[in-house]
Amino acid sequence: MTSDALVDALVRSTFQVAGVLTRIGAKYDLSLTQLRVLGLLRDRRPRMTELAEFLGLDKSTMSGLIDRAERRGLVARDRNPEDRRVVDVVITPAGLELAEQVYDEVRRALAPMTSRLGPEHRDQLVELLDTALSPSG
Repeated sequence: MTSDALVDALVRSTFQVAGVLTRIGAKYDLSLTQLRVLGLLRDRRPRMTELAEFLGLDKSTMSGLIDRAERRGLVARDRNPEDRRVVDVVITPAGLELAEQVYDEVRRALAPMTSRLGPEHRDQLVELLDTALSPSG
């Protein structure tokens, strides 16, 4: 496979997944970035600065994004237990419920694509993507 074929396959898969995420996010009045925030917060408690850095957003944009999600009851700001000067972002029970609902819908929407692969190939694809997407990869 040529490099161009690999890039083309990655771009096509990104467009397909982004389309699913955009459609499902719109159903819940969530942007792609808001979906990313909820997905990230499902299993971690990042500092505001870490979240902004990971998402590639400046401080004011991140603050506005969290303000809107906070007004909807999806996230909350909390003082970091180790350093009270630092603010962490945490998902609320309502946010977690919404994140899980969205994730289930995304899984179902992608099932026609993912079900074409057998279990061995799915595991292999996960391993390959994890390697390609790792910071040291």
